Amino acid sequence: MQEFGLKSSKSGLEDLGIKTVKEAHWNLLPAQLTEEAVKNGEGTITDQGALMADTGEFTGRSPKDKFTVKDEKTQDTVWWGDINFPISSEHFDGLHQKMVAFLADKKVYVRDMHAGAHPKYRLNVRVVNTQAWHNMFCYNMFLRPTTEEYQNFVPNFTIINIPEFKADPAKDGTRQENFTIVNFTKRMILIGGTGYAGEMKKGIFSVLNYTLPHEEDVLSMHCSANVGEKGDTAIFFGLSGTGKTTLSADPNRALIGDDEHGWSDDKVFNFEGGCYAKVIDLTHEKEPQIWDAIRFGAIVENTRFFDGTRTVNYEDATVTPNTRTSYPIHHIDNALPQSIAEPPKNIFFLTADAFGVLPPISKLTPGQAMYHFISGYTAKVAGTEVGVKDPVPSFSACFGAAFLPLHPTKYAEMLGKKMKAQNVNVWLINTGWTGGPFGIGSRMKLPYTRAMITAALNGELDNVEFTQHNIFGVNMPTTCPNVPDEVLSPRNTWEDKEAYDAKANHLANEFIKNFAQYADFANDEIMAGAPKASVGA
Repeated sequence: MQEFGLKSSKSGLEDLGIKTVKEAHWNLLPAQLTEEAVKNGEGTITDQGALMADTGEFTGRSPKDKFTVKDEKTQDTVWWGDINFPISSEHFDGLHQKMVAFLADKKVYVRDMHAGAHPKYRLNVRVVNTQAWHNMFCYNMFLRPTTEEYQNFVPNFTIINIPEFKADPAKDGTRQENFTIVNFTKRMILIGGTGYAGEMKKGIFSVLNYTLPHEEDVLSMHCSANVGEKGDTAIFFGLSGTGKTTLSADPNRALIGDDEHGWSDDKVFNFEGGCYAKVIDLTHEKEPQIWDAIRFGAIVENTRFFDGTRTVNYEDATVTPNTRTSYPIHHIDNALPQSIAEPPKNIFFLTADAFGVLPPISKLTPGQAMYHFISGYTAKVAGTEVGVKDPVPSFSACFGAAFLPLHPTKYAEMLGKKMKAQNVNVWLINTGWTGGPFGIGSRMKLPYTRAMITAALNGELDNVEFTQHNIFGVNMPTTCPNVPDEVLSPRNTWEDKEAYDAKANHLANEFIKNFAQYADFANDEIMAGAPKASVGA
């Protein structure tokens, strides 16, 4: 075995059961990995200096092919069901042995990295890749140890990722040839049959979503976070299309991180060392921070060039609309270097309510906050080829159901506890429709939404009068700086008040129907946060 690069003196591949490979390249720098990727035929350099690579057959995560080993440690703690699929220890061990054998004559790229900026809760992760660009993705997305830390690095979780290795479902217990398997007892993730790099990022996020709440009393969160000049931290939750990236990118506030965070008793901290952003239809005008971050050291996935050039055509969705870029967080000018800040003063739940029912801003009680956190609501706009159809409600527990090894009520109860202990404001922000549903009303103006969030951050809503929504029970401010008063009460923006009441009851019943799957585990305070819909409305 030939070995190159900065290798730990404390542990090696033998600890993973890997006794022989053709070459092992340890902790290479981005320039070296870029050279390796081009030499291996894995990617091409764009005119912005980024590395462009394709992920192959899979251009996104494959959630039905992600498994958790069911054993003595996990059988009574993991939330088994449609999110967490069990696989046996025997199948895991068999696949591990096959993957190790597969690597015997291969060149591998090994990376040591951290997940979690808080030193007390940091996870030491080692990844073994067969593709250089995957290793560079990990350099970008995880926290980078110092030279001294590399030399003394001992992993406490590991990933073996071999896109070229395919499982035999009949023998290996998988659904298809591709798989991601998390083993909490052996502290290892096996990934095979897929070139989608995001499986590594989200695999470790799932690990932290188990270990931190279950073992450390730290709330893990699928959110973005920023901090103001006075040290006031804000957290933003929201599903795709709600404006999370746009609203958390504030030139007057430093970015802690854009996707995954922990909230301990003393800090909010980023899990990652980089950003993984969608780039479909990207322009400098719409997203200048992301545009400027795509330079040497960044990666773009599944994009295409304009003919005869090395200029990326960000409108091209030929491969997938899920085109992405990965870059280290220091590519963002106003990123907080240490990626750690004080506990939050304000939390924002963002929703794009296409029914036009929810207020543009409302303040939640702890019970309502827990209820809406578990609900994780937004709405998708339905197709309009044959007239205008009703929007479709979309719910994702804790705004990231796909990554929750524990029951959603566990995370919600932690949120409520921290909210009370640290006197945190939780705001529900509707970036969706006002004056009617999609097709009748209009989208909430972005300057109004920004003004509401700014007012909340500045404490300008602390002493204003609030009224209670008659169905959802949330508290709506009657006035807000730089926002017309008539916008603040959604019912008042509808010409047909009876139509509003009917639509509000309809949406409330959708909430209640969705929440039924969690109700058996929810305490009385959470259940009291539910909307009060008219029966049969």
